[in-house]
Amino acid sequence: MGGGKKKVHPKTRTAAFKASEPSEIVEAPHSFVIHRGLSCPYIADLTIDFRRIMEPFTASNLREKKINRIKDFVSLSSFFHVSHMAVFNKASTQLSFKVLRLPRGPSLTFKVHQFTLARDVISSSKKQMFDVDYFKHPPLVIMNNFSGEGKHLKLMASTFQNMFPSINLAQVNIDTIRRCLLFSYNSETKLVDMRHYAVQVVPVGLKRAVQKIVSGNVPNLNKCEEVVDFIMKDGYTSEADADDDEQSHVVLPQTVKGKGNFENHKSSVKLHEIGPRLTMQLMKIEEGLLTGEVLYHDHVVKTEEEKEALRKLIEKKRKLKELRKKQQNENRERNLKLKKEQNREVRRKETEENASDADDDAQYYKDEVGEEPDEELFKLDNTASRKRPKLPAGMKHKNKKLKLNQKPLKKSKEK
Repeated sequence: MGGGKKKVHPKTRTAAFKASEPSEIVEAPHSFVIHRGLSCPYIADLTIDFRRIMEPFTASNLREKKINRIKDFVSLSSFFHVSHMAVFNKASTQLSFKVLRLPRGPSLTFKVHQFTLARDVISSSKKQMFDVDYFKHPPLVIMNNFSGEGKHLKLMASTFQNMFPSINLAQVNIDTIRRCLLFSYNSETKLVDMRHYAVQVVPVGLKRAVQKIVSGNVPNLNKCEEVVDFIMKDGYTSEADADDDEQSHVVLPQTVKGKGNFENHKSSVKLHEIGPRLTMQLMKIEEGLLTGEVLYHDHVVKTEEEKEALRKLIEKKRKLKELRKKQQNENRERNLKLKKEQNREVRRKETEENASDADDDAQYYKDEVGEEPDEELFKLDNTASRKRPKLPAGMKHKNKKLKLNQKPLKKSKEK
């Protein structure tokens, strides 16, 4: 008979799982995107759209409940290599967007002024471009106008950039850049506009008819006697080709997926917005994970004396928390030690009582019989188990009731 399956310790299984993961996935920044606060179907859809932006290194099917807290996700972040968390918080008056650097901060809080869902952006566009293959690779992040004065701008720009994997221009495969994410800062209004685009590369210098044939689309040749008539006929050039910007023309260093986009050939790069849109304003930067010193605040400006007093207050709270935690650990250890001593004392008393009972039984036997009892008669066995002894194999089913609906045995046929 084969033995049972050997159990593997969870820590051993986790270590083996982490070792089997490739280094590119482990080192890439991962993210959680959740929503808190009041329930709203539009905020839930916005959360799903933002998860699509963060793909493929995000929890796309993350299921959250109202009882979950931020610390629950932080405790799981190390196992799943999660480095950032995006939180949409719906209040009665406004919608806020928070970006947290796990596990110790900093935390950036934005006020969302406007947002548009991805389905509304795609439905309003003239040419709808959407493909599941776009989300197999992370987007190209573009930062615009973040070079102003102020450390908060540099921290905001670096936070947005670190949410996505870095790109090595010398080794990147151009075919993997299928999306682009734009963050544009307006220094006058202090607003940050986020736009999400799909990248399309089409060959340049071809008529619309030739582009249709090259791309694999079968044209309608009902009114043409030959293919030459379809190519040379006037009116088949598109307005988009006529209004094409010369700055969008590039010479491809690599062959890109798509008909006609070959290496060292000129092609045009076009962007099609796929949403969602976000217009937000930076309100606050905290040093820790939603706690700690406020490094920047848009409305409140404090003096150096107030900042120093706040630092002392935070340090005092931190020391008090450490002291309270230390006292709790000492109390826990003392209670465990006291419980062990009490159990040891109870076992000692039980042993003494059993020994005294054995001595009384031996003295009673001696008084009644008139001779000393055998040593093994009243010998105290401390090593004996208190479990019920195992029954022999033949007595296991001795008291089992017989079934009432048993069929009578068939008589053997007489010869």
